[in-house]
Amino acid sequence: MASDYGSIVRVGSERPPRAGRRVRHMISIIAVTHNREHLLRLCVEQVLRRASPLTTEIVIWNNASTDGTRAYLDSLADPLIRVVHHPENIAMNARARAFRLAHGDYLIEVDDDVVEAPPNWDEILLNAYRRLPQIGRLGANLAYDPNDVASKYLRYVREERGEYPQREVNGIRILDGSPGGACTMTSRELYERIGGYREHRRHPYWRPEVPYEKAMRKLGYTSGLLAELEVRHAGGVYFSEVPRAKVDYHAHELKVRERKNMVKRLLLGLPGAAALNARLRWIVPPAPQYDPATYEPDRPGEAPQDESRAT
Repeated sequence: MASDYGSIVRVGSERPPRAGRRVRHMISIIAVTHNREHLLRLCVEQVLRRASPLTTEIVIWNNASTDGTRAYLDSLADPLIRVVHHPENIAMNARARAFRLAHGDYLIEVDDDVVEAPPNWDEILLNAYRRLPQIGRLGANLAYDPNDVASKYLRYVREERGEYPQREVNGIRILDGSPGGACTMTSRELYERIGGYREHRRHPYWRPEVPYEKAMRKLGYTSGLLAELEVRHAGGVYFSEVPRAKVDYHAHELKVRERKNMVKRLLLGLPGAAALNARLRWIVPPAPQYDPATYEPDRPGEAPQDESRAT
């Protein structure tokens, strides 16, 4: 059937509720995909279908894929899965539209390149979320894979910059910082208070969680990663082709960051500014540029050469 935004929605083998009973939607999961059928299959089989009975619906949004994604999704006969075939690739803007189709009290977004999770991972996430009243967005931790751009960067900023420090709250270990959008939960109540995700007209491959978390912090909420729950992420060119529009957006982000860093360096270069900022913490100093090609934390060190043997 046609949706309100010109999409084609297929509802997969829905089972009607029992007579006289109202269906309670506890957790809704959304996943957005585009031309990554090989990863999507793993996501469906090893992540989405490992969710607990607390998940009552899964919305998979297909952004005009031209590989075998559409045929694969149409072959699924799962009562929980609803499929949206959209006629164009609206990238991350689809998250806002997919959430409008969801009914759960708790909302989870899963990237299609999250390819493995433990059984009942959604229940683990929910149980922790409920015990962390000041956390507005809680994500699964990423198992380290040197070929995955996200987990490699997470390890870099933790080890080299001291970001994502671990702390314990109500007996739960969390890593303080933005969980991104790989596998993340928020509540419907908070989502609606903030006004949900927005869409970006110019850059569809943007990060809708960034303004969401900014609004969330104004309400007194923070975000983090659940240390004990790890999922496997398969992001970057090693696993799949990266769309040109996504590359362009990352280049745009880099330019914006560099302009901000230039201003910071100018301000911190003023006489006495650096010392004053170290005490008052007005400005976060620019961090060294991350180069994934040179960051190899598991590479064995080369044995030092014995110069006495040099000829």
